[in-house]
Amino acid sequence: MDMSIPYESTGRTAQKLRTRKALIEAARALIASGVTPTVEDAAAEASISRTTAYRYFPNQRDLLIAAYPEIQIGSLLGDHPPDDVAARLALVVGEYLRMTIDNEAALRTALRLSLELEEPDRENLLLRQGRVITWLRDALEPLSGQLSEQAMTRLVYAIRSSVGIEALVWLCDVAGLSRDEAKELMMWSAQSLLRSMLTETSLNQTGLVSEKAEQVHPAKPSD
Repeated sequence: MDMSIPYESTGRTAQKLRTRKALIEAARALIASGVTPTVEDAAAEASISRTTAYRYFPNQRDLLIAAYPEIQIGSLLGDHPPDDVAARLALVVGEYLRMTIDNEAALRTALRLSLELEEPDRENLLLRQGRVITWLRDALEPLSGQLSEQAMTRLVYAIRSSVGIEALVWLCDVAGLSRDEAKELMMWSAQSLLRSMLTETSLNQTGLVSEKAEQVHPAKPSD
């Protein structure tokens, strides 16, 4: 979503695109440092006047969406999602990992800050707002009503703990895998956890399950 296209499509378009890019890069730098920037913040960081900045981004929301479009995404399944739960999970995890690798530098900083900062500062990190849990629940929606809320939460949290920036850091920095190898392993882990849950339950004729998983009450995750 980009509310600034009409202004940028007229006049000195090349210069305007450079200015817009500078504002977006400034916003990303501020986000990576743990700040959720306003338009004024990005303008100051990019050494651009506030008046000019507001021509490109009339409000903070437009700026943040331009810097990280995924912050407003409610689902990663697309317009025509598959019915099969394994295919849905592969689609969501694959897209999530693509975004993780694309934004790795900023997410590494957000991870570090989430370990160092005190509440409520930790909760204010823009890139640590729990969106992944929503995406995973969306992927696993065909199991809704067949698993208890406790079992669904258990599965979602287990998958989330095996994918994302935390796992990427360990797999690449400690295990020495390439980004592609790490992504492949995280995709495999997610599917393995799904199969494990299905194995713990009794399959019905439609391929869905009746829940038998033990109840757990995990704490709310940050992402």
